[in-house]
Amino acid sequence: MNVYPLFISVPEVMIIGLVVILVFGADKLPEVMRGIAKAMNSVRHATDDIKNEISKSADEHGFTEDVKKINSQIKEVKDQIEESGSIKRKF
Repeated sequence: MNVYPLFISVPEVMIIGLVVILVFGADKLPEVMRGIAKAMNSVRHATDDIKNEISKSADEHGFTEDVKKINSQIKEVKDQIEESGSIKRKF
């Protein structure tokens, strides 16, 4: 089972790491990783801001209860699917 969000296996991650070391060199690697971490943090903060704005807008317009109802219905359907087992296609 892949644990990486882009469905990349461990050997592929190791190859990518090796290529990064070869391209940038071992002395520049910490600087590159720091830059990647800063970029990831800024993306995370931007998505959090967007989520907060959407939540505020939903609260202002009274959609919060509707969203809760829809989420509970989605959860019920997921639970029903999990109880029935896996869904198999018939050809």
